[in-house]
Amino acid sequence: MTAPPSAPAPGRPTPAVGTVCFRGDDVLLIRRGTPPLAGDWSLPGGRIEFGERTEAAALRELKEETGVEARLIGLVDVVDALFTSRRSGEVARHYVLFDFAAVWLSGDPVAGDDAAHAEWISPDRLATLPLWDETRRVIEKARAMATGR
Repeated sequence: MTAPPSAPAPGRPTPAVGTVCFRGDDVLLIRRGTPPLAGDWSLPGGRIEFGERTEAAALRELKEETGVEARLIGLVDVVDALFTSRRSGEVARHYVLFDFAAVWLSGDPVAGDDAAHAEWISPDRLATLPLWDETRRVIEKARAMATGR
C-alpha cells in the first residue's frame, strides 16, 4: 500500500518539475491560478508525487495544467526556488525544480488543475512578459537543446 500524497514537510525542500514545451518557436506558458505566484506567468509544472519518476511527473503536470501532450528531450536544469516570508524575511517555502525540455505532440492549450490560463507564446511576446529570471534562463537553455544551437 502506498501513502497518499502529502503537503510539503515544514523545513524541507519540495521536489517539483517544470516542462518547457515547444511547438515550433513558440513556448507553452501558464498563468498560475494558486499560490505561490498566483497570476504570474510560469512553466507548467508542480510537485512530484510519491513513487513517481521525474519524467513521468513532468508529462503528467503538463497534461493536467494545459491538456497538451509532449515528448521529453532532456533535463534542462535543476533550480532552487526559495520563497521568503513577507513578515520575517526567512525562507518559507523551498522547491527543487527539475526542468525538462519537450516538443509538442498533440493538444491545444486549455487551462486545468492549478493553471488559470495556458497559451503558446512567441519569442517576440516572450521578451515582453514579466518572468522570473530563472524561468527565462531555463527557456533559453531548453530552446538551445530543442534547436541544436
